[in-house]
This record gives sequence, C-alpha cells and structure tokens, in this order.
Amino acid sequence: MPDGEEISYTDLHLGPQRMIAGRDFGDFMVWRRDDVPAYQLAVVVDDAAMGITEVVRGADLLKSTARQILVYRALGLPVPDFYHCGLVRDTAGVRLAKRHDALSIRRLREMGWTAEEVRAGTKSALASATPRRNS
Repeated sequence: MPDGEEISYTDLHLGPQRMIAGRDFGDFMVWRRDDVPAYQLAVVVDDAAMGITEVVRGADLLKSTARQILVYRALGLPVPDFYHCGLVRDTAGVRLAKRHDALSIRRLREMGWTAEEVRAGTKSALASATPRRNS
C-alpha cells in the first residue's frame, strides 16, 4: 500500500470524498491463499469486463471504494462513478442484511406485501414480522 497516497473522488450521492492510504485504511489482500482473487480485485476486474460505468452500493463500503480505485489505477482501468446510499436499518439500528437473516424483498412478498408497501416501508414496518395487507 502506498502510504500517504490520496484517493479523491466525488460520490454521486455523498459528494467529495478524500482518503489517505495508510491513515484511513491499510494494506489489503488482492489474492487469497486458496488461489482465487480477493474481493477488491475481483469486483474491479468484473466491473471493468462488464463495462460498468456507475457503481451503487451502501455507504458502509466507502473505504472499499478507495481501495478499489487504487486497484483500477494499478491495472490502468477507467474508474467508474460511485453512488453510496444509506443502509436500511431495523428499529434497533441494525442494518438489514442477508448475513443477519434479515427480511428479503422476496420474503416480504411471500408474506403478502405489495411492491408499493415495500417501497413505502418504514424502519418499524420492515423490522416487523407481521405483514401489512391491503383491505
């Protein structure tokens, strides 16, 4: 990791971002011990191969974006635009995520939620196991 290198970009949602390698984040893996590419390298190569020009992801991945920009630069690839959005959280403030067995849109639909209800859902409604139904 090139300590002191500045990674700056303008996020399409959060505005100007600036991180310093070695201060805001450190070294990271690009190749795993089991001989497969690590996440940071894999997403950069996949996005470039697919011609992705805009990446949308959660705001919790801002530091990953800085790392990936360094990988794009090292590989001489064009850097896409980034849009980091807020995370959907339950009533306790815990983000809804697959790894935490959170309710998926598929599960909400199975429970009878309409697409409009999912889009209009509130934190407490999404955290609730009781579906809202149309009358």
